[in-house]
Amino acid sequence: MEWEKGKVVKARGVVEKPKPENAPSTLSIIGRYILEPTIFDQLSLQKAGAGGEVQLTDAMNDLIGTSDFYGYRFDGTRFDCGERVGYIEANVAFGLAKSDMGERLYARLAPYFNSAAKKASPTKDVA
Repeated sequence: MEWEKGKVVKARGVVEKPKPENAPSTLSIIGRYILEPTIFDQLSLQKAGAGGEVQLTDAMNDLIGTSDFYGYRFDGTRFDCGERVGYIEANVAFGLAKSDMGERLYARLAPYFNSAAKKASPTKDVA
């Protein structure tokens, strides 16, 4: 981070999924961007990066210095929807918070958390 003013930070670089011990800061990108059109030209020049995929963060990093990149310190709950359990967790959390379905969803899910239901629940991984 180059500087911080309130909840706004100016990035001096971004790293795609660093190992915690190699992370340059405790900040993270949660996948919501407003980018200039030049990012598309930069993406077309990218080679495969982390995970064998072209990474948007690599293209963003290449443009830092010619374009400014800012972040906003988000207050709230972050869900990792890039993996199945996180995606399900996000849907359950939002469903439980909705006034028109929260109580019904809770009642529907409650049997999965008592011991009798655990014995009757599917044990085979179907994914």
